[in-house]
Amino acid sequence: MSSAPQNPLQQTVGWLAAHAGFPARRIASGAELLVCFAALAAADEEAERQRFLIQRRDGAKDSALRAHAQRRSLVHYKCDNSAKV
Repeated sequence: MSSAPQNPLQQTVGWLAAHAGFPARRIASGAELLVCFAALAAADEEAERQRFLIQRRDGAKDSALRAHAQRRSLVHYKCDNSAKV
């Protein structure tokens, strides 16, 4: 088998081939349905676990932006409009 990550369908078919002799033999349709539901539930749990690994906020970046905004607020730019044409 390849080392690339498999999707839930590939994992389920691989499990059925290893443990149930699929596709030469089939297990009962109810059992196949349960195996498919279990694979979908596992895929959903994995997707939810990975979703929480995403860092939505970067504290260092937020702090740097606040400091930059503070420095900008302290600068007073005086515009001289006396040279209008």
